[in-house]
Amino acid sequence: GAIAAGCRFFGGYPITPATEISERMARRLVEVNGIYIQMEDEIASIAAVIGASYTGKKAMTATSGPGFSLMQENIGLAVMTEAPLVIVNIMRGGPSTGQPTMPGQQEIMQAKWGSHGDYEIIALAPSSVQEMADFVEDAFDIAFKYRAPVLILSDGLIGQMMEKVNLKDQKIRLTDEEVIKLNGDWATTGKTKNRERNIITSLDLQSEKMEARVRKLMRKYEQMEKEDMRYEEFQTEDADYLFVAYGSSARIAQKAVQLARAKGIKAGFLRPITLFPYPKKVLFDLADQVKGILSVELNAGQMVEDVRLSVEHKVPVEHFGRTGGIIHTPEEVLEALEQKIIK
Repeated sequence: GAIAAGCRFFGGYPITPATEISERMARRLVEVNGIYIQMEDEIASIAAVIGASYTGKKAMTATSGPGFSLMQENIGLAVMTEAPLVIVNIMRGGPSTGQPTMPGQQEIMQAKWGSHGDYEIIALAPSSVQEMADFVEDAFDIAFKYRAPVLILSDGLIGQMMEKVNLKDQKIRLTDEEVIKLNGDWATTGKTKNRERNIITSLDLQSEKMEARVRKLMRKYEQMEKEDMRYEEFQTEDADYLFVAYGSSARIAQKAVQLARAKGIKAGFLRPITLFPYPKKVLFDLADQVKGILSVELNAGQMVEDVRLSVEHKVPVEHFGRTGGIIHTPEEVLEALEQKIIK
């Protein structure tokens, strides 16, 4: 999916369960005149990708858990210097080294505010292998639209799953001249007779200028909320109760809706596709209709507060999650709805 979207630079460091992405890119990029570089650690990996993105080319990396933690400072650098790049995070169980081979969804808050300072970031959460492929092109489009890093937050279950995928036609790699024409006003393509050199820096010691830069970043996020926020609804038209879930949890919650309906419980389902920006408005509106909401996650409760903030105390909101690499079943999700919400 990344190569079809035109990605020609990958900087990475192997880490379970994201290693297969690096392995595949190492083999495939050389076949399409791209560059793969394995760095000494995740800090160097994201730094290399940021440097590549400054040239106006499509660059990405992939990591998990501890590697994502190490990348946080440089993610802040990418935000501040407006570097368009893609970071894939195949989430695993934690904290710390945790469970390298087990799925988790424990890095939602880290994805939003893992780096210091005032900033917001866009994060896509795929729930199928098809979306894993499709979202890379979407992520690059968004990254260059806003000149910002974009996250793809998958979990270990989706990341290791095998399903049929329809790949899009491969995009033709842009020439250096085309890159300059499209991105020459900001990319570091060198000083020429027609333009000055671009200087990249995240440091601004003048308070007024620094405030203006931060406000510019926040205006970008406001535009993202209006134009690129995504979600999916399932049987919400007449729902009395609502499941909210993303990634692999969304697939399980959708089956729980079917089980609930078979028992005469009018349940529906909302899947945030962009975890950031979050679909607050649709949740706020659904709260006028439903009697309660259950947030279904593979963690101890990292998205549930977003749900509660969105509905503004209109209805009860509870959390049901599993950790330790345990994946909840649809039957458990329905039972949690009955015990926590319906009672």
